[in-house]
Amino acid sequence: MFKEKLSLVPHLPGSYQMKDKDGVIIYVGKAKDLKNRLSSYFTGRVTGKTKVLVSEIADFEYIVTNSELESFILEINLIKKYDPKYNILLRDDKSYPYIEYSRSPYPTLKVVRYLNVKRKKDRHLFGPYVNAYAARRIVNLLNRLYPLKKCNGCPKEVCLYYHIHECLGYCVKKIDKDTLDKMENEIVSFLGGNEKIIINKLTEMIEYHSNNLNYEVALELKGELDYIKVVMEKQKIDLHDFINRDVINYVEINGFLSIEIFFIRNGKLVGGKNKIMVMNDDAIETCESYIALFYQKNEIPKEVIVPSELNLDLLSQAVGTEFIYVSRGPKNKLLKMAKENATINLNNNFETINNEIMRTSGANSELESLLGIKINRIDSFDNSNLFGDAAVSGMVVYKNGLPSKNDYRKYKVSVDMNDDYHTMKEVTYRRYYRALVEHSELPDLILADGGKAQISAIKDTLMELGLDKKIKVCGMVKDDHHRTNLLLDGDTLETFEIDRHSNLFHYLTRIQDEVHRYTINYHRTLRSKGSIASILDNIGGIGSVRKKNLIKKFGSVKKMSEASIEELSEIIPENVAISLKKYLTDFNNKNIE
Repeated sequence: MFKEKLSLVPHLPGSYQMKDKDGVIIYVGKAKDLKNRLSSYFTGRVTGKTKVLVSEIADFEYIVTNSELESFILEINLIKKYDPKYNILLRDDKSYPYIEYSRSPYPTLKVVRYLNVKRKKDRHLFGPYVNAYAARRIVNLLNRLYPLKKCNGCPKEVCLYYHIHECLGYCVKKIDKDTLDKMENEIVSFLGGNEKIIINKLTEMIEYHSNNLNYEVALELKGELDYIKVVMEKQKIDLHDFINRDVINYVEINGFLSIEIFFIRNGKLVGGKNKIMVMNDDAIETCESYIALFYQKNEIPKEVIVPSELNLDLLSQAVGTEFIYVSRGPKNKLLKMAKENATINLNNNFETINNEIMRTSGANSELESLLGIKINRIDSFDNSNLFGDAAVSGMVVYKNGLPSKNDYRKYKVSVDMNDDYHTMKEVTYRRYYRALVEHSELPDLILADGGKAQISAIKDTLMELGLDKKIKVCGMVKDDHHRTNLLLDGDTLETFEIDRHSNLFHYLTRIQDEVHRYTINYHRTLRSKGSIASILDNIGGIGSVRKKNLIKKFGSVKKMSEASIEELSEIIPENVAISLKKYLTDFNNKNIE
């Protein structure tokens, strides 16, 4: 069917975009030779997931570039822009936690996550830490062992941390530079891999507290010492060169690709990451694309060790660091170990991954067969007027069987809170009118958490906007036990009874539970913030800025009531904090009565 169009494709590098019948880009790839690559999809023999992809291709486009590097960078940018259905597993939005030590304006230590990690002169970054708990525990221990600044803001008087000798009083006292340098050198040295400093310090403190009969404190510190030793034991691989590097390898088995990344910092292995995905294209090119996308959200080390078959020059130029292959020695052993771990992870998780596919994209395929349509995106709506308060609505989005949380939306509703029809009509009109104006993605299916009234409201909206022929509408009907029982077709009003043991039943239940949870949580948040705001209006000295900061910090009246005057004083002046504390105490006592 594409014979004539394929004949016009040049033998040049570039990026290609596959489209479905609605013109939506469902896959983006790159090629050194566009003609050969595109022809392989339609004239060669394709199997597995690639066969599924090809079955949905209604058209394709391509952009010719001057080099393979340009086509690679263009591919990555297009994947980020369009988030195509069959590239989605390449995306890895997770950024790992780091421990950050900052000297300016005061010495502080904290766990941070950055989407773009850049090292600066006034701070030291250590990581990434795959285990966020380990990072937080290490920071808490160092904050306890060293008198770093721990409170927020800049109080006019020293706080509790100063009095318990866990802060030097940076806000009001001038600290000797040598003291700060010594403390900084010890912290940076430990986080850089010299564990002896903290082990010796903890051992001394344990001995001191034991000699003074403070056995509980000594036992607690002994637990921290044991934890540090375990963490360090796991990092025994030592290349003795203090270079930050990653080691990446992969394995392909039965149409699945498993990629293993080892993080080596200051010459020591600090953690690893495994990514398993369904293959839609060549394993090498899929691996290269994943690597390029991964380093857009995570720290780029000084060098990356990869297998020889990957395009080292291409990756080096695209990522901006040195990609190398090492054929012998300890680095090659790490490369082999990464491949072995990739294999073990895939074999151990193969059944789980297959089950997950059946629960998500497999269940989505069942729904496609039931309704006779192709479904990439589902929008699901729910309304809430909890406790008789103002009505709100929530929309959750599922793409190819998985929740797409970046696309979730919340709505405050202006109509009568007891009018379900007009609530749904207002919300869906606002949603799809804006989508038309902004030319943003439309769903293939809308699921209403209800029956005929909600379906009627949605269909009336779609008809007004000229979308009634483009978007299918169904309702999820519950039984007397509040469980999804039937799927109601919005066009024919035919009901489909779903097998309670099927993947489709659990899929629809997950969607229904998720939209209900999301909407209820939004309603409760609005009520909570409204209650806090109205209470704070009664306290002198709390204006709009202080009110906003208090709500952001504490989030609820209960947490604000439980806070000490010192904690409240971090946000507002002490005299105002005392007034607020007294008001909240009286307010709570009155409510208890």
